[in-house]
Amino acid sequence: MLPAPPLLVITDRRQASLPLPQVLDRVFAAGCRWASVREKNLAAQDRLDLVRRLVPIARHHGALLTVHGDLAAAMLCDGVHLGAGGDVAAARARLGAQALVGLSRHHPEEGLGGADYATLSPIFETPSKPGYGPALGPQALSRLPGALALGGITAVNAAQARAAGAAGLAVMGTVMRAADPGAVVRDLLAAWG
Repeated sequence: MLPAPPLLVITDRRQASLPLPQVLDRVFAAGCRWASVREKNLAAQDRLDLVRRLVPIARHHGALLTVHGDLAAAMLCDGVHLGAGGDVAAARARLGAQALVGLSRHHPEEGLGGADYATLSPIFETPSKPGYGPALGPQALSRLPGALALGGITAVNAAQARAAGAAGLAVMGTVMRAADPGAVVRDLLAAWG
């Protein structure tokens, strides 16, 4: 089951206006209950150390923390987000049945593949996801039940994504680049309804 509200904040320290612990503290304080550490370019030990610093912040706010693609780091938190070719069964076997397991999808026809959720992207044009082709448009969400809308998500178009069938929202750059990440989260949650 997805955290409520169904808003996933994905980290990118290179875009972040503040250090990641501060960003996550502010987004959790604003009502977000789920973040995923997507620091793929960090060495494995550095990513593990970062997760160790972020887990207490998530716990303090009653939020979940997952990590992108790193099963060792995922053992310290609440689950893992796998790339498009990820092995959901292997992740569940290693992390346990209670772990939240997600997949990245760029075409709705790829389905959930046994995962708890998938991010479908890019829904709207976005500078954070170059190289994945043109925006799919919100109508793609109706063809992948259980998908979180990712890519160009803002308070202006969040309701459109929900109306099209999104199970939730996933954001990265919109929150990471914000001078006030908490305000962006509050606006997204209000738009989601």
